Amino acid sequence: MALILNIETATKNCSVALSKEGKTLAIREMAEQNFSHAEKLHVFIEELLAETNVTLQEVKAIAVSQGPGSYTGLRIGVSAAKGLCYALSIPLLAVDTLEILARKIQISSGIIIPMIDARRLEVYSAFFDSNFTKIRETEAEIIDENSYQEQTETLHLIGDGAMKFKEILKGGKFQYYPEIQYPSAAEMGVISFQKFQNNQFEDVAYFEPYYLKDFVLNTKK
Repeated sequence: MALILNIETATKNCSVALSKEGKTLAIREMAEQNFSHAEKLHVFIEELLAETNVTLQEVKAIAVSQGPGSYTGLRIGVSAAKGLCYALSIPLLAVDTLEILARKIQISSGIIIPMIDARRLEVYSAFFDSNFTKIRETEAEIIDENSYQEQTETLHLIGDGAMKFKEILKGGKFQYYPEIQYPSAAEMGVISFQKFQNNQFEDVAYFEPYYLKDFVLNTKK
């Protein structure tokens, strides 16, 4: 019985889910403007285990959203995941944040473009087909009115980054989903279970989040 604890903290959504054989059993999450991941994450884990009557010793692996996303959010999630893996002597699984976000919708045709806000006119994005296979690698890209003009298929834009460009990227091929803002641990179970079955484990000592961009500290003048 593969019980996996899934942790998603790459965006404003602090999200934790327990999955069994790829199916989500329960979830705790909260999205706030001010990041509260450091305060909420371990509380959510405790509540989740209590709700499902599962002990940490029964968990077979920890899966963490690897990025791209918020530098601080990723550090908190990865640090927690590593700590649990060390303490329990269980493997660490890393899941692509943009794939987690892409799995929040089902399409029959076209391309899913999950977008995570990277500030100003920039987003972290990738392309996924209807089977959630990545068909264009992850990029930090600046969006303008000429973006994606070479694409002829319907483009399904999701995430908090997508909504910034609704007035820039116009036309029938652009489909927006304002209700989908952030990735969630609810979509991690199917990915983490597949990785678990294939022994796609990370080195707990050396694993680092996928930041994509260097961290820049903003200070007040």
